Amino acid sequence: MSIAKKEYKRITTKTLVDMKSKGEKISMLTAYDYTMAKIVDNAGIDVILVGDSASNVMAGHETTLPITLNEMIYHASSVVRAIERCLVVVDLPFGAYQSDPKEALRSAIRIMKESGGHAVKLEGGKEIKDSVKRILNAGIPVMGHLGLTPQSIYKFGTYTVRAKEEEEAEQLKSDALMLEKIGCFAIVLEKVPAKLAEEVAKSVQIPIIGIGAGGGVDGQVLVTHDMLGMTHEFNPRFLRRYLDLYKEMTGAFENYISDVKSGDFPSDKEQY
Repeated sequence: MSIAKKEYKRITTKTLVDMKSKGEKISMLTAYDYTMAKIVDNAGIDVILVGDSASNVMAGHETTLPITLNEMIYHASSVVRAIERCLVVVDLPFGAYQSDPKEALRSAIRIMKESGGHAVKLEGGKEIKDSVKRILNAGIPVMGHLGLTPQSIYKFGTYTVRAKEEEEAEQLKSDALMLEKIGCFAIVLEKVPAKLAEEVAKSVQIPIIGIGAGGGVDGQVLVTHDMLGMTHEFNPRFLRRYLDLYKEMTGAFENYISDVKSGDFPSDKEQY
């Protein structure tokens, strides 16, 4: 049992801010279904992100853009039914908040009411300020997301590191301060230089969760299927694989096939 699990019976947005103030790092992973979420939660993770990465991981799309609000609610409700301890943050999908603050609020309300999630996450800075404020004013916790924002992939044209140039770095720092000021409880920084990410983390009182943003931030997030090695085509520098489940699962499937073909399965003990 982890130290964090002993200290915190239930993780809330306030817990995360307290963890930052104490210098305790925050652990965050993705989940999209009941079974995986139950394992992740029981392990003592602090935050589960029901990410729009489900579009890639679960549905096989090239980008996160195709996933719908209804699909995000389905995945999030499956996760929420499994958890007992961690905070569940749900991505607002592309098209659910960018153009109209009223639509953003309607989308966030649907996620909270229909899935039981604890907070929502939105990608972007000053350009989505009004949407974030509208959601926050309704009492819905918001996690921000700056740096590489996958929902804007066609705007950027690449998944390369963001904010390497001074102008973009200054805008990122300004956006982080703005998101904190209007009431976001945390911010994800994706694929930005480690030095910049550490500077941002020190400039705000809310937690900064990094993915490809170095170790100077307040916590880390990875896609669970990536860190378990269930996916094997995706090999960014920031990814540490803790298992090679692709190999292990393939071997198990091959053994099952062999046992079925040979008649070894089921044995006398495995039938009624």
